[in-house]
Amino acid sequence: MHVDVKELKGHPGAQRTLSRTVEAPSGLGTVLVGIAEHSDLDLDLRVESVHEGVLLTGTASAEVTGQCGRCLDPIGYPLTVDVMQLYTWTPEANQTDGDDEETREVTAELTLELEPVLRDLLVSALPFQPVCRADCPGLCSQCGFRMEDDPGHAHEQLDPRWAALASLADTLNHDDEDDDASS
Repeated sequence: MHVDVKELKGHPGAQRTLSRTVEAPSGLGTVLVGIAEHSDLDLDLRVESVHEGVLLTGTASAEVTGQCGRCLDPIGYPLTVDVMQLYTWTPEANQTDGDDEETREVTAELTLELEPVLRDLLVSALPFQPVCRADCPGLCSQCGFRMEDDPGHAHEQLDPRWAALASLADTLNHDDEDDDASS
């Protein structure tokens, strides 16, 4: 994804808008959610020539698909991120600038490479723990049962450190029953 900026070089203040739908590249996502490769990626951008280089602003929108991190149900929702990136004309501008913000360079062919910027913005906007809804109960950690189907689902868990005492209690209870039966 490249944007030609030849006509902007040497004309500070000149600008143009760009609205297009492109195919999403691969790798825009995490393990559970992401933007499917070749799906629509809508770009509404403004490219403006400034003294230091080219300022790219606007929005990028796509449809996120994936799985809930708790119950593994499919999820999907629209995602829009704000784009603001400065591309410098020369590498020297990057070195003399004291800002902490990362700047990128206009390529030798006088184009802007959009994919790294969009990848950074879109992937960082994805949730770390995607859920289908905030109160999703997820799956049972013991058997994988879907907890939404039966919220009272539980397994009796006996601490192995108490197992010997449990068997002693069973023996004592059994002895008491035998004594009651013989009386």
